[in-house]
Amino acid sequence: MPVSKIIKNKKLTSGDVSFVIQMAWEDRTSFESIQERTGLTEGEVISLMRSELKPQSFTLWRARVKGRATKHRALRSSEMKFHDRQIADHRRANC
Repeated sequence: MPVSKIIKNKKLTSGDVSFVIQMAWEDRTSFESIQERTGLTEGEVISLMRSELKPQSFTLWRARVKGRATKHRALRSSEMKFHDRQIADHRRANC
């Protein structure tokens, strides 16, 4: 689905798009947390990032998050002591 349709269907403002990009760059905010907050699936976040970032920035981001345990709750070790929802709340308050 084209990004413009994703943004329109999910009723995302430019501030929401900026918030999604910020959470996507944050290592400790999982894709599941992004989906809970915005309704965007991992694939939609990737499409959004591809359309909003410069090509080189997207490539760097994609390499950074690919297979990263902290971006997927199911891959996380039980010893990880942070809660990505709280981190995302803190980030949003500082925007």
